[in-house]
Amino acid sequence: MPETHIAVSGPPQILVVDDEPDMQVLIEQKFRRAIRNEELRFFFAGNGVEALQVLSEEPDISMVISDINMPEMDGLTLLGQLKTLNPNIRSVIVSAYGDLDNIRVAMNRGAFDFLTKPIDFDDFQVTLEKTLAHLQEVREALMDRDRLVSLNHELGIAREIQQNALPHTFPEHSKFQLYGSMNPALSVGGDFFDFFDLPDNQLGLVVGDVSGKGVPAALFMMVCQALVRSNASSVATAGLSPADLMLRINEQLFANNPAMMFVTLFYGVFQPRTGTLTYAMGGHECPLLVCADGRVQQLPNPEGVALGIMAQTGFAEASVEIAPGGALFLYTDGVTDALNPEDQRFGLARLEALLGTQGGLDAATISKNVVQAVNNFAGHAPQEDDLTCLVMSRPA
Repeated sequence: MPETHIAVSGPPQILVVDDEPDMQVLIEQKFRRAIRNEELRFFFAGNGVEALQVLSEEPDISMVISDINMPEMDGLTLLGQLKTLNPNIRSVIVSAYGDLDNIRVAMNRGAFDFLTKPIDFDDFQVTLEKTLAHLQEVREALMDRDRLVSLNHELGIAREIQQNALPHTFPEHSKFQLYGSMNPALSVGGDFFDFFDLPDNQLGLVVGDVSGKGVPAALFMMVCQALVRSNASSVATAGLSPADLMLRINEQLFANNPAMMFVTLFYGVFQPRTGTLTYAMGGHECPLLVCADGRVQQLPNPEGVALGIMAQTGFAEASVEIAPGGALFLYTDGVTDALNPEDQRFGLARLEALLGTQGGLDAATISKNVVQAVNNFAGHAPQEDDLTCLVMSRPA
């Protein structure tokens, strides 16, 4: 397999292959200042065989200037060998004036440019500079490619870490069913959902949507999720409410948020025994209640702004009963703001109409049906925002 080595530092290294002994003297005289200042470095060989030996000893050579007619191995044969040795080497062929057949063969074999004898050293310098400029572009492209490969690898790891931070298994409980998913618009996203056990057999439910996209949003998202989890149990144990938790999270985010990012948040505490959900919201999409008979209604929207952008913000809260056969649908605006190829939004009306056909279904079925409907609606249009939902249903 051919090597893809290309020098990335130091002066450009150039191999001149010519059986005329005065060629080395002329080049060293012409470029003496650049050689002395270590701006260029030249190597010399008398034929193709010697050239291959030099190339094996000096892997940083990136340009070969070769005569065509030489003993032992001519320039055209050497040109074929160079493609196997290192396809990133750029070759300039030197031929007698008017030797169009050999020049055509050389170009077909991958020569970058050509010079004619007798050599005009002004033309030689222009060709040299043009070839080296091209090599610099190739070098930068290869470095960009390597950076992109590395970045994609790192984003893949970040996506895996983020996805692993979200719930993957959903509890089987006689009083409720849970199912959620988060599909990021980019490799990583700023949405999250979570649920966890609380004291007195209660259940905590949370859905959040961080401002922005990509890695910054993903990092902030994981901070928000960790803060909710780390505070929820102590807040509940102290007899405090979801509004108290929102206030505490807001204070913690605002105290250390130089980037001024924010998160819209829903946090609720569910009582499986009674079916009562008590919740607070910070600028988030209003949850939807799906009744067993197919009726869909928006839950009351208690007052509260997004978290992390101002201090001493108060949060209201509300309570609702989720009757047997009903379901709670929590989501982020990636659901309703999804666009189709005609730039039409999926919209709240379409979501409510869809949920109206889901009455009495289990949480996993409702969640998957909504995600599939949004994806079908969007078609080939690019996903602009993270798509997240968390469903809790109660068996009839």
